[in-house]
Amino acid sequence: MTFENGVRADEIKGARWRKASASTGKGECVEVAALGKGEVAMRNSRFPSGPALVFTPQEWTAFLSAAKAEEFDTLT
Repeated sequence: MTFENGVRADEIKGARWRKASASTGKGECVEVAALGKGEVAMRNSRFPSGPALVFTPQEWTAFLSAAKAEEFDTLT
């Protein structure tokens, strides 16, 4: 099944949402779930039924590479 960006996260049936081990457990984190065809969904843990971003495998790889390279560190 294919999902569009902005789909309600609770409409992604069977998704196994996962938080990072660095999560503080205070509801201030993102969660990710592997989807079919290598896609990855991401949602805000404070709004579990809110919209989800859906990444293609290539987009997910690019995002992770940029995060690991600290390219987003100046946003905080």
